[in-house]
Amino acid sequence: MRTNRSMPRATVIPQLAYPDVREATAWLCYVFGFSERIRMGDHRAQLNVGDGAIVLTKREGDAAGSSSVMVRVADVDRHYDHAVKRGCKGAEQPKSLPYGERQYNVVDFAGHRWTFSESIADVAPEEWGGEAREL
Repeated sequence: MRTNRSMPRATVIPQLAYPDVREATAWLCYVFGFSERIRMGDHRAQLNVGDGAIVLTKREGDAAGSSSVMVRVADVDRHYDHAVKRGCKGAEQPKSLPYGERQYNVVDFAGHRWTFSESIADVAPEEWGGEAREL
C-alpha cells in the first residue's frame, strides 16, 4: 500500500463533525491530549491519537453529534485525571470490566461519545460470555 504524508497512516480513520473545527481541535488537544496533524482552513483538521488518527469536519446545521469513538490509552486513570483537570465535565469514573478492560466514558461539548480504554488483563472471551472467532 502506498502512503502519502497528507493522510494519516492509520487503517481506520474516524471522521467526526463539529460546528466549529478550530474550537473542536483546541478542545480535543487540550482536554484529551491529542495533537494536531494538519489543518485545512476552518472546515477540516486531522488529529494524531496515539498511533491512530481522527479527522474533524465542519458540521452544517445545529444537529448534535451522535458518533462514538473508542481510544486505547496506556493508563486510563491518568488520562481521566488529565481530562478532568482540563475541564472535561460529566466523565464517568474509570471502572474495571469483566472482559479485561478499564474504561471511562464522556460526551464532548458537541455530543460525541468517547470511551477511553486500557487493557488490564487477557481474559478469554468465553469467560465473560463472548465467543472467540478470528483473534
